[in-house]
Amino acid sequence: MRLAIISDIHSNLEALKKALELIDKHSIDEIVCLGDVIGYGANPNECMELVQRRCNIIVKGNHEEAVININTADDFTDNARSAIVWTRKNLSSEHLEFIKSLPLVYSIENILFVHASPCKPAEWRYIFDDEEAAQSFRCFSEPLCFVGHTHMPMLFSPDGWADRVTKSERFIINVGSIGQPRDRNIQLSFGVLDTDTWTYENIRSPYDVETAASKILKTDLPPKLGHRLLIGV
Repeated sequence: MRLAIISDIHSNLEALKKALELIDKHSIDEIVCLGDVIGYGANPNECMELVQRRCNIIVKGNHEEAVININTADDFTDNARSAIVWTRKNLSSEHLEFIKSLPLVYSIENILFVHASPCKPAEWRYIFDDEEAAQSFRCFSEPLCFVGHTHMPMLFSPDGWADRVTKSERFIINVGSIGQPRDRNIQLSFGVLDTDTWTYENIRSPYDVETAASKILKTDLPPKLGHRLLIGV
């Protein structure tokens, strides 16, 4: 089976459409979404509709949780919280109801999928370094755990940073962000896993970032959320 794993779309329709175009060229059997479909960007409804249509597996991200429970956004930045308030006002009631049904974790083919961390997923912990990864390995038993949340593609084994997936070890794989990369690379990011050959590839691609940014600037969303797309932070 070939899986495409996408995450952190953040209402960026231009990036999502481009990612799906690429996925369609990679002979993918299943698309898994690790959450944060919404937040920050200008097209929450369109992105939710497209993800629901294309993904059979979707887990809840912290921005989904915040849009149905605004109190969980108390530790968000001012811009992120403003985006949640705007998104809640603009998101359809059908999509709000769908979000309530999303699970925090999902497992298929002995692979775990979670938005932030396998350790207490509802606390939305970040995995930025090998020390945080080492703690996270204690919280799941599957060979692979896919995460998002940091908006940075990363790969960890129990020994620390890794450069490729092998069958001899366990791995935590961060697929990066479709709609708001933060590694100073403005290109969208997602992952492709082949469970037959046990190989993983991180895909990066340019997309129409100028349109995505300009659409934010035409709304009441904080302008910084558009500007940051152009520098990848």
